[in-house]
This record gives sequence, C-alpha cells and structure tokens, in this order.
Amino acid sequence: MIFSSIRSRSSTLALAFALATGTALTAVAIEAPAQAQRKKDKDKASKEEYSDEFRAQFNEMAELAQGDDTQKAQAAARADTFAAALSTPDDRYQGGILLFNLGIATDDPQLQLTGITNMVESGRAPADRIANFTFTAYQTANSVGDYDAARKFLASMADNGYTFDGQLTDGTTRTFTADDFRLMAIETYWANDDYDGGFKALDEMIAAKRAAGEKVPENWIRRGFATAIESENRPLVGRFARDYVTEYPSEASWRDAVAVLYNQSQLDPQGVLDLLRLARRVNGLQNRTMYGEYIDNADPRRLPGEVASLINDGFAAGTLDRSDSYVSEALAEANRRVATDERELPNFLAEARQSNADLTTLVAAGDTFLSYGRGAEAEEFYTRALPMAGVDTARVLTRLGIAQLDQGKAAEAEATFNKVEGARQAMANLWAVYASQQGGM
Repeated sequence: MIFSSIRSRSSTLALAFALATGTALTAVAIEAPAQAQRKKDKDKASKEEYSDEFRAQFNEMAELAQGDDTQKAQAAARADTFAAALSTPDDRYQGGILLFNLGIATDDPQLQLTGITNMVESGRAPADRIANFTFTAYQTANSVGDYDAARKFLASMADNGYTFDGQLTDGTTRTFTADDFRLMAIETYWANDDYDGGFKALDEMIAAKRAAGEKVPENWIRRGFATAIESENRPLVGRFARDYVTEYPSEASWRDAVAVLYNQSQLDPQGVLDLLRLARRVNGLQNRTMYGEYIDNADPRRLPGEVASLINDGFAAGTLDRSDSYVSEALAEANRRVATDERELPNFLAEARQSNADLTTLVAAGDTFLSYGRGAEAEEFYTRALPMAGVDTARVLTRLGIAQLDQGKAAEAEATFNKVEGARQAMANLWAVYASQQGGM
C-alpha cells in the first residue's frame, strides 16, 4: 500500500536530504522519518498521521527530488501544490524536510523557507533539534527579506527559552539566549533602514524589562546608542547617552557618552564649555583637541583660574605638552590674570551684591566665582539672575546646578539640571545623572 512505500523510502530520504542550515550553523542531523514513524506506529495507526493528499503526492515528489537537475526542477514546479497538501502535523514535518532540502538543491531560498516553516510549526520536530530548526527558519526568512517572519521565529526562540551556540565575527563561540534573540529582531529593522520601527520595538522591549524589575542588558543600550548616532537622531543620542551612564556607570561609559555629545551636539561655545567641564570631572578629556577647545571657550583672560588649573592637570596627565607654545602662552596669560583677580575679587564681590546689580554683572560674577570653585557665591548670583528679563535661562540653570554640586548639594543640583531645556538639555541630563551618582556616594 502507499503508506508502506513511504516508510520504505524514509531512511534514504534522511540521508539524501541532509538539512543545511545557513551561515551561523554547520549542519543539523534530522531524525529519519522511518524511525520516527515506527515509534508512532506503536500507539496510532498510520492513517491517523498522514493525510490522503500527502500520501498521494509524497513518493513521486521524493523520487523527483532525488533525481537529476531536470527532475529536481520538476519537483520544484510542483512544490506549491505539494505544500498545499500538508495538513497533519506529520505531513508538515516530513513534507517540510523534503521541501527545505529541495530548496537547497535548486538554490531556491523561498522554497527553503516554506519547508523549514512547516517543520518548525508542525509540532513534530525533535526536542533536541527545534531550537536549531527555528534559528534556521529565522535565517532563511531574513535572507529572502521576509522580516515579519524572521522576527516571528526570533520571538519564538526567546519566548520558548531556546538557546543556540553561535559563532561571533571574531571566531569565538558563545551561547545566545532570549535577550540576544530579541535584539536580533531589532536588527532586522535597522538593517533595512527602518530606524523608526527598530527604535519603537527597542523602546517596547526596554519598557517591558523595566516593568518586570529587570536590568536592561548593556548591549541593548549600546546598540541603540550606536544606531542613534548612525541615524543622526540627536534626541535619541542624548537619551541613550543618559541611559548608558545611568545603568552602566563607569569611566568608559562616561567617556563615551560625553565624547558622543561633544561630537554630535549643536551647542554654542559656552555650552561646549559646560560639557567639557563635565568631561573633566569624569576623566573624559581624551586628547589635546578637547583641552584646546576648553582653553579657548573658558579664555585665560576671562576665567584665568580655571584655565590655569586645567592646563596643569593636562600636564600631569601627559595629554598636554609643555613645549606647545599655544598652551604655554595660555598658561602664562592665565597666571598673570589670576594675580590681578586676587586683588580685584573682593571689590567685584561687593559690586555684584549691590541691590541694583544688573543682569550682566550678576552673570559675570556667577561665572567668575564658579571658575574659582566658590560655589556658594556663584549660586547666589545665578539665583538672582534667573528671573531677570533677557537672561539665558538654560545657560544660567546649567551653571547654577554646577555651583550647587560644588557645594555638595547633589539633590538640589540634580533638580536644577532637570529644568534645562533646548539645545543644552541632553548635556544637562548627563550632569543630572552625574549629580545623582555623586549624591549616592
């Protein structure tokens, strides 16, 4: 009878149709259909496992699939009809094997996808093979541009707790788990320039992690950060920079976050100065260029004490060279001005404390005393300047927060930084995180 013919060919099919699995896998052995069927025959009659439509087509399809190129092409031409006949779980599993390997033989990835999808969704795949089969289904779907299907298979990997040992680009091998599969799903959006779709999905994943009281994986944040930079999405650059130093604070993460804002933001020179002030505190002044811009924006004629201190720190760190004429001249100018300030600061303090002091005087006084590390006086003058007409609110708030932080008022400083809006907001957000972390020490 027909069923006996199917069984007699099964072991041959298992050998002839070895399941190739794509670049991330080497090969997957599959349980021979004959062996699987013998186990089922102990409990069920064969007619309960395969549909009549499947039995009517299988043998001829198998013969053609094992034939020469012309016969394989004939089998491929009948593949849609054969696939439509797969109705029972065993139809789908055994038929899927045939279709997948026929797709390999005829170099037809869409046919491979039809086959592997049937195998995965049949419910008959061996427990020790289902993870590999599902991952292969993802790879195949991704290769043909069926990204919805690719994400579906990755979601199945994650939701079912499957793991997979895969090779990284550096040649090492590691075990991929649910969080990896979820990030891979995000990558299917970004690889095809659907940045909005990818970020929306990533936001949902991050929110779900936080709602569950779990820590967001570092590679999710780093990948979102890198893609925000790549896509030139400045609001997201700022957000991921903040998230990175908030959830994974380290010298490296702070250095990266500050450096990215330094390169990506559209801050004016005074905004850059305040960002570089933060960089100095987190050991993020990485090169002579950053020191040079700090010196320029602070200006040894305006904030000599801060410039002198900065340059001496640069010498100590080995980042600045004493033979650099620009640096040595800036230091000499700063030192001359410091000597003058030591004589004039008491008079300036008294002038700024006059009840009729104008906005320019108050802001200049705040800047001067902030640069000398005198946070209490700087806070006093910035606070008075804030409600005045014409004040640069974002700039004064930023510096007020720094003045508060310099006095150890971490909570007040964090609240002040969180009020900053506009072009300075991303930078102020980093200051707020820094203040929070200082307050928790």
